Amino acid sequence: MKASSQTDSRILLGTIAVLLACASGAGAYTVNLTPKNPRTIYLQVGVGTFTGGNYQQGGSPATNPLVNLVSVTVPAAQVGNGTAQTMTTNSTASQSLYDSFAFCNLPNQLYVGGFYRSTNGSAGSATATLVANVPASLVSAGGRTIPFSQISWTSSGNGDAGGQPFPGGTFVAGGTQTIGTINRNEWAESCHTFSYSNAAVAPAGTYTGRVTYTLSAP
Repeated sequence: MKASSQTDSRILLGTIAVLLACASGAGAYTVNLTPKNPRTIYLQVGVGTFTGGNYQQGGSPATNPLVNLVSVTVPAAQVGNGTAQTMTTNSTASQSLYDSFAFCNLPNQLYVGGFYRSTNGSAGSATATLVANVPASLVSAGGRTIPFSQISWTSSGNGDAGGQPFPGGTFVAGGTQTIGTINRNEWAESCHTFSYSNAAVAPAGTYTGRVTYTLSAP
């Protein structure tokens, strides 16, 4: 994943790399923030970076170029049998950078969160929107493909009970989809657990693809 931050601007990007290997044969966590300068939006998908401590300690978000991986290896005897395969991540981000609370459980959960802070609390155009740009397929070195729509996720977080700001869903196969929203002057975060539906027999190989997340504010 790529976690990034930006001040006085409108768009943030994050990326997720997805890998499949086929063998042969609780209340959502949102926190209201006090408006202040500078106007800031921050997106973290996987590992992120703050300097000077977490948000509550007065830390500031920084750009992190790391792209984390979500992957699964399907055993040969189970390829295409319709039994969903839980994916894991190489992300090391389990704690919230809001207060360092241990929010996600590694390696099965991937942190997705951020904040939208304005210089005042005025109403109107009150949300930042997180969308994912998804390729049509995961592709092997030999050109074989698996539709991205075979990848889905559930959403939770330690201590949560109820709806999530970034709820569970299924990737579209080639398109842009809304993942969730962050209200003005709010921190929001969820932990995503990805799975591969394993609904079709795929030839042996390693299939990869990358999803780009964009957080934009008016």
